[in-house]
Amino acid sequence: MPYFFVDYYYILLVIPAMIIAAWAQVKVKSTYKKFSQIENARRITGAYAAQAILSHYGITDVRIEQVSGKLTDHYDPKAKVIRLSEGVYNSTSIAAVGIACHEAGHAAQHAEAYKPIKIRNSLVPVCNIGSYIGVPLALLGYFLGFEPLITVGLLLYAAIFVFQVVTLPVEFNASRRAINCISERGLLAEDEVPKAKKVLSAAAMTYVASMIVALANLLRLILRFRSRD
Repeated sequence: MPYFFVDYYYILLVIPAMIIAAWAQVKVKSTYKKFSQIENARRITGAYAAQAILSHYGITDVRIEQVSGKLTDHYDPKAKVIRLSEGVYNSTSIAAVGIACHEAGHAAQHAEAYKPIKIRNSLVPVCNIGSYIGVPLALLGYFLGFEPLITVGLLLYAAIFVFQVVTLPVEFNASRRAINCISERGLLAEDEVPKAKKVLSAAAMTYVASMIVALANLLRLILRFRSRD
């Protein structure tokens, strides 16, 4: 079983995907750093911008809180809280406004029961199971020569890739909502909107890269487990 000693599929598929993911991380950090140093003309904070988006959608039951860390911004649908990092909550930078509005866009998605969000949430339990037992099941089936077990293991692991695919429209839609609301409510000057869009586009690339990594890992496992000679 040579493929389990020298993993050529990992070298050919996964490593290039990981390089893309690393590039995406560098890109988002450099873009954030650049536009976090440029103050917006209206001098509104990230927290103010997020509240403006919530008001735009008529959302009154979502809180906005500050959380420690860098680029740790997220929306917690269970607690109904938008948590903004230290560099976003009180910051008046263009990057802060874009990121805060993006997270508020997620709150709007949940308020409207946006379908891709519901699909993604339904995949979470399967993804958790697949990440823990998908590969072990496929390995067991491989060594036992039991094809159905291999198939079940690979299908469970494939849920991780499906989750990443479904995540893309969720993230793109949140960014689109953010940019549209920023423009409609005049949160940023006209020439600042494209700069906020650059920040969100760079962040979106990290999700695309995650999907590519998930696909590379899935293809690698399929090729390895189906190579039985």
